This record gives sequence, structure tokens and C-alpha cells, in this order.
Amino acid sequence: MAVESVVSALLALLGLWFAGAFLMIVLPSVFGVSLGISELYIKSLVKTLEWATRRIQKGIQDQRAEIQKTPSSNVIIQRDHTTMEEAIAGLRRGDFELSDAFYYCKKGVEAIVEDEVTQRFTSEELVSWNLLTRTNINFHYISLRLTVVWVIGVFVRYCLLLPLRVTLATIGILSMIVTTTLVGKLPNSATKSWLSDLAHLTCSRILVRALSGTIYYHNKENKPQKGGICVANHTSPIDVVILTNDGCYTMVGQAHGGLMGVIQRSTVKACPHVWFERSEMKDRHLVTKRLREHVADKNKLPILIFPEGTCINNTSVMMFKKGSFEIGGTIYPVAIKYDPQFGDAFWNSSKYGIVSYLLRIMTSWAIVCNVWYLPPMTREEGEDAVHFANRVKSAIARQGGLTELPWDGGLKRAKVKETYKQEEQKNYSKMIIGNGLSTRGSMAGD
Repeated sequence: MAVESVVSALLALLGLWFAGAFLMIVLPSVFGVSLGISELYIKSLVKTLEWATRRIQKGIQDQRAEIQKTPSSNVIIQRDHTTMEEAIAGLRRGDFELSDAFYYCKKGVEAIVEDEVTQRFTSEELVSWNLLTRTNINFHYISLRLTVVWVIGVFVRYCLLLPLRVTLATIGILSMIVTTTLVGKLPNSATKSWLSDLAHLTCSRILVRALSGTIYYHNKENKPQKGGICVANHTSPIDVVILTNDGCYTMVGQAHGGLMGVIQRSTVKACPHVWFERSEMKDRHLVTKRLREHVADKNKLPILIFPEGTCINNTSVMMFKKGSFEIGGTIYPVAIKYDPQFGDAFWNSSKYGIVSYLLRIMTSWAIVCNVWYLPPMTREEGEDAVHFANRVKSAIARQGGLTELPWDGGLKRAKVKETYKQEEQKNYSKMIIGNGLSTRGSMAGD
């Protein structure tokens, strides 16, 4: 009898838990309204972090306090902003000398110690401690009150927020699978399209609430339209949820197995997402053909593409692959910038699996970010796909306050192509030889 009473109490408590989550979070998500709980939570969190920063600055030495006031970074080497051409021109005085190679050697050593690519795949450093362990956990020893607040924060994040977020994520994923499967059984019509959009929007809103997400959308008049292509910088897998929380898109990507495969197969029944098999992904012409067919239909949802092809750490925008810009049609650029003060949204897939990454996300304080819809852009006459991609990338970088880099994000896992090495060698040869030496060499030959 005692065991039955305990089980009954647990079931009642579990039912109350799900009922509360449904009434307070899920139901408002259906109607796209907010009860203001997230806003109140973020305001309280900001005040708490400001107080913690003041306590740290008060409790540590002046030198360390000064370090906390200035933005920290991963930078090891202090580099000058002079181009290599200008630096070598200033060092050389005439004909080639062996010392001319020293500057190039110096640049090579700097690149080995710290290059522009590798540091884009590490977590962004913060100005001050945010009471999370990914910065300096030793800060909570500075004062007793700060230690108490840190312990309370651990309890809140792991014992209250984590169970709630897992519950909401489960509801959101199951709802997406069930609703899109049911909608997919309906005949193609305007009603089916409306129900599909409602299902995707509702489930995305639930998943955003599962992350304690607070998202600020700017310039909504530039939102992607049907028949267009939406391109955005890529920081995390949750970029998709961030964008679909404010509108519906056609997803493009590789077909997966497991739970992700179940979600893909169910959603494609309700919405014309474009999933490719692994063998098809290698056929660039096939991918381009299917995307062009989709864009040609102005009644279909805009395609959502992340041209970088990999996640970058919220500080930079790396090379956009040209394939997305060869399709034709209107490009709708979107800039996404996360606030690292509340949690690290960057997914370092080389270091963390998807499960451990989601655990880190769900035990952070919140996900806060800004999304800017930029004016639509089209390929100009005589402009090739590479220049068009760079133009779009520059616009996104400027709006998001991100560093623009020319490197391929694929260098995260792959070796540098030989063609890149040869190009750098040719450029260096031109700088060293110069037109003067070339002229003297030709005259000597005559």
C-alpha cells in the first residue's frame, strides 16, 4: 500500500508538471503569445550577473580587476595590420638578399602558433564571468556571498531549468513528428499548407522556450519571401530553430538516420523539404538542379541555407560556398549574433557530440540573440557566383559585427589544398622578385 501511494503521488506530481508546462508554455506557443516570464527571467539574470561582476572587481587585486574591465580574447600574438606586401616593400632595399625571407618565416611561425582559422573554432571569450564554469570557475571563491549565488545558480540550472527544458524539448519534438505526419496525410491544398506552417511554427516556438530563448528580430520588412533563398551565418544547429521561430522555410540537407531521420521523414510529408542521400550530396549538379526546380516555383517556401557549411564561433563569418549563389533567384541575407553572456551557443562538433552539446546548452542560463533581416540581393550583370557570395557575406558580417575571413570553414577538419599553398608561393615570389628584377633578368638574357 505504501508503494502504491508513493507511485500515485509521483504520477500525480508528474501530471501536474506536464499540465503546468502545457498551460504556461505550450498553449501560448500555439497562439504565438508570451506571458512575459522569459523577459522577467532575463532582466533578473542581467541584474544578477552585473552584481557578480561588481563583487569580482571589488574582491580581487587592482591588476586583475583591470583585466576584467577590458575585453579578453584568445589572441596570443599581437599582430600589426600592415599587409605583407607593404611590410616586405619597407624592408627591402634592392636586389634579393637572404634576409628578405626572414619576414616570411616570421609570418609562418606566427601562423603555426596561432592562425586565423583555428581560433574561430574555440569558444568565444567573455568580458566578465557569467557564473558558468566555461570561464573561470575560481571566481566563486572570491567571497562567501558570491559562492552562495553560484551554488544557487547550479541548483537552478540543473535541478529546475534542465528538467523543464528536457520536458519542453520532448513535447516539441514529439509534437513535430505527430502533427507533420498527420498533416502529411491531407491532400495538397491551401488548408494543408496553412496547417503545415502552423505545426512548424508552434513546434519551433516550443523548442525556443526549451532553450529559454529570447530572440530580437530586426527589420522584419526584409523577411525572406516565397521563391527566394535565405542565407545566414552559422554558429549552431539551433540556428534553424531560431529562424523558424519567426517564419517557415524549406530545409536543405543530408538525410540522416535515428531520431533526426524520423523527424526528417515526418516533416517532409507536410512541407517540401529537400533531403539528399549521402551519395547525392556529392553530386553538385544534382543538388543544384533540385534547388533550381524549387526556387522556380514562387508558391514554395524560401530555402534556408548556411553557405559556410560548418559552425563558426559567433565571432566571424568564413567563406561562403558558391553553390547557393549559382541557383539564381533572390537572396535574402540574415545575420545572427548570439549574446555569449548567457550561454555559449557555438557547437564545436570536433570536441562535443550532439548530446553533450545539447546538455551544455540546456544547462546554460539562456539563449539570447539578435537576428537581422537584410535587404534582398540579386546577382549583378557580369558578376560571378564567387563575387556574389563574397558580397552577401560582407553584408552579413557588417550587420552582425562579425569578422570577415576568406578561409574555408572546411579547414576545421581537412588539410589545406595544394592549390592554396601554390597560390601563396606565387604571391610571395612576385613580392620578392618585383618588376625591377624581372626586367633586369630579361635584359641580361638579351
